[in-house]
Amino acid sequence: MASISDSKAEGRWRMLALLCLAVVLSFCCWFSANAIAPELKSVWALSDAQAAWLTNGVQLGFVIGALLASLFNLPDVIRMNRLMAGSALLAAASNAAIVLEPGPVGAVACRMVTGFALAGVYPPALKLVSTWFVAGRGLALAGVIGAITAGSALPHLFRGMAAGADWKAILLSSSGATLSGALLFLLSTREGPYPFGKALFDPRQIGRVLRDRNLLLVNTGYLGHMWELYAMWAWLLAYLTAALGEGGIGGRASLLTFFAVASGVFGCFLGGILSDRFGRTVTTSAMMIVSAACALTIGFVFDGPLWLLALVVIVWGISVIGDSAQFSAAVTELADRNYVGTALSLQMGMGFALTIAMIWLMPHLAAFLGGWRWSFAFLAIGPILGTCAMLALRRRPEAARLAGGRL
Repeated sequence: MASISDSKAEGRWRMLALLCLAVVLSFCCWFSANAIAPELKSVWALSDAQAAWLTNGVQLGFVIGALLASLFNLPDVIRMNRLMAGSALLAAASNAAIVLEPGPVGAVACRMVTGFALAGVYPPALKLVSTWFVAGRGLALAGVIGAITAGSALPHLFRGMAAGADWKAILLSSSGATLSGALLFLLSTREGPYPFGKALFDPRQIGRVLRDRNLLLVNTGYLGHMWELYAMWAWLLAYLTAALGEGGIGGRASLLTFFAVASGVFGCFLGGILSDRFGRTVTTSAMMIVSAACALTIGFVFDGPLWLLALVVIVWGISVIGDSAQFSAAVTELADRNYVGTALSLQMGMGFALTIAMIWLMPHLAAFLGGWRWSFAFLAIGPILGTCAMLALRRRPEAARLAGGRL
């Protein structure tokens, strides 16, 4: 039977590699404005709080796009490779439009369109790769999340390697990469031999999801994870620039930010492997304990030495994203099949909505504390609460449905 399954999905690893490459390229637009935030703040005389909306615009657009795509079930209406290609094309165009210097309001509008467009890439990519994998699906999903992580880090690499380059060149480089991703989606990816039935978002089912004790605990864990993830990603460059002083301006802070975020690719694969072997609750709890420890520790190494600061941010980069895919996997295993689509959409919508508040809050907190040094300690609250929720889920009998009985 296994050989029949393998023959049906012949070429699945090649397809996974192509899909992940396309996702890496497409997500270059997500943090492109963060990578050049110092320049944009100078051009438009923005405060840190105002600059936060260059990221929050993407988050808000993504929430709207993801919910609308799920409500109208676009991946079932439009071929997934075409949907992802068109969405990546729109993201590339809206990102490139910022070089026209539309002003702060226009730039935030462009960022909202970018996030809205990328909502047509992220969930469909997870669904498409699942049509190629039955066995090994956890690892395949971790690969896609890892690709999203790598793509999000790339603009920092562009800026770090070309510290003296004009900020418009960084934006156009990220848009060019996203355009390449669109072409790769269109020409090289297709649905696999294990298609899904429709998984619709049904607002009438929200009450059932919210009343499900098991899903409540999973979503609490996920919200604890999201509490820190995008706030850390969004403001790490500002933190490292402040920590490194004059030495952080330009190259070094950007390169260290790239390596910290990109290290999450390893974290995604590690989380997938550990979760399949030891269980969802233990893996997510362990990742959140480590990430909370990093959030609490980083202030103590603010003044260096550089190798120790780098070690903390790399470990944080690995742990902060390593559990991400496992919360979605837990929902698919615990939710009633009649409302799994609603449960997943609600989880993603709540999580990304929370990131908007956290990204907005961090520069205000830094200003209140008189600098960035101790501000990241506040992020430890989320993973600590998330760990408590997942350990509570572990004690429930329904947890036996997770990861084939691995708690």
